[in-house]
Amino acid sequence: MKILWVAPLCAALVACATAVAPVDQRNSALTQGNVQLNLQVGQTSKAEVLEKFGSPNITTRDGAGQEVWSYQRMATVSQSSSSSSYWTILLTGGGRSADGFSQTSRTMTLIIKFDKSDVVADFRSRTSDF
Repeated sequence: MKILWVAPLCAALVACATAVAPVDQRNSALTQGNVQLNLQVGQTSKAEVLEKFGSPNITTRDGAGQEVWSYQRMATVSQSSSSSSYWTILLTGGGRSADGFSQTSRTMTLIIKFDKSDVVADFRSRTSDF
């Protein structure tokens, strides 16, 4: 007798489950917002940059001898979904199905110049979505 109420209860719980929200952006410390919040010319130290953004992809020196760090991150988010349902009334049936796929790519480039005291002298950032 207990088994008879378990199946409907499981079906009701599955029907009430919330769908997973789509992921449109990848969470990352290297975003335009974080760059603007965390980098200040003449104030942010090299150690603070390492703490916030990690190790740079490339380190070089410019013509004036200033150390230059370059960060580049790329993220690709792919998402597919499908849903289907089936209903029947007496001997008549019908079905419905829907499929979807989306893919987004994003690149973020950050270039930071440090002065002789290892403090941010200048920075530039750029984001591209495609």
